[in-house]
Amino acid sequence: MPHVLPEPGALFELSADRIRRAAAEEWPGEPVTLGAHVPSVTGYVRRVQLGGRELFAKDSVLGLSLVSVLRGVAGDGGQVRAAQAAYATSPASLLAREAAQLRALDAAGIRVGRCAGYRRGVLFTETVTGPSLLDLITKEPARTADLMTGSFCGLAALQSPAVVAAVDTAPIAERGIDTTFRRKFNGISGRAYVARLGADQLDERTRRGVAAVLGTVVARLLKLRLTPAPGPRLIVYGDLKPEHVLFPDGPDEHPVFIDPGLSRGGAHQDTAKLVSRALLAVLTATPLHHAALVVEGIDAFTQDQARHSSRAERGMWLRRLLVTWLMDSVNILSTYLAAPAALPLPDHARAVVDAAPALCTVLDSVSANLAAGTNPDVVWRLALASVTREAAR
Repeated sequence: MPHVLPEPGALFELSADRIRRAAAEEWPGEPVTLGAHVPSVTGYVRRVQLGGRELFAKDSVLGLSLVSVLRGVAGDGGQVRAAQAAYATSPASLLAREAAQLRALDAAGIRVGRCAGYRRGVLFTETVTGPSLLDLITKEPARTADLMTGSFCGLAALQSPAVVAAVDTAPIAERGIDTTFRRKFNGISGRAYVARLGADQLDERTRRGVAAVLGTVVARLLKLRLTPAPGPRLIVYGDLKPEHVLFPDGPDEHPVFIDPGLSRGGAHQDTAKLVSRALLAVLTATPLHHAALVVEGIDAFTQDQARHSSRAERGMWLRRLLVTWLMDSVNILSTYLAAPAALPLPDHARAVVDAAPALCTVLDSVSANLAAGTNPDVVWRLALASVTREAAR
């Protein structure tokens, strides 16, 4: 019997039903109305009206991305349903750990979209309104460095004992950039995965060109192995994207963070994730009318993060940041290019897909310079110039 891939509509209806039942158990007697579906490639997210307040409800299918599930990584629809029934009740499930991390961050004084409840594998969080870091950078490009620095200041208590204890008990290490990259592009299966990218997203000529460049970039990155970072392994936020940093009280007040992926890691990791996604925004259809000014701000922020390092330490740190940036860019681009046509994508995903050729030009150039052993400072300067140049086209 041929393997039948899970169908998005059926998968989503199961998640919606889990959300309804979880809300009814968490808040018995409260009227529950499911609102709009929020497109995502990582999990199923719905707005939920609970009495007089609005929450977000998130359901994770086996801790995998929806792209992976719909591509059959976890089996057919029946296999997914059976496995999910057990997974949702596990205290080690992804969203059980995220709920614990949100509570620990809140207790430590870090502003987060608070955990309102967790039941049956479904996470309910409070709604956070206000512009994101990316919104503010787009509006005030000259403040890019200050805004990114302010985001980091909001995580000052990340190394507090309570957060450290929570992370060591229940880390979310699988969201790590290097971990994700190695999992995706390991061996023959990784090469086959790259070769199929873009089948539902790009015309054939563009698809072949993008897949060829990504294959070359992946091969280089697999050789540019990152040895364990020197010094202690710190608590890192893990999923520090500009859209996960919100400013409900204005750009000069403390931000609010959503969707944590706390684990232990090197000091460069959160900087690399934030820089990676900020540079990705410059290259996409996001209307950054002053791209060069934004890139200058990203550079100033990055330089400031390494200001206390010696010259040798700074070179090692910058090389790690560059490799991690490239891995993250390949991770997210490949996820969007692997998405089946029936999966609703967020608006920024479509922008990334449309910008795939420009992004591949940057990835090819930067990875080639790193593979050649070029000084990391020089590679960084050339990388920023490449981003600025491609954004202007």
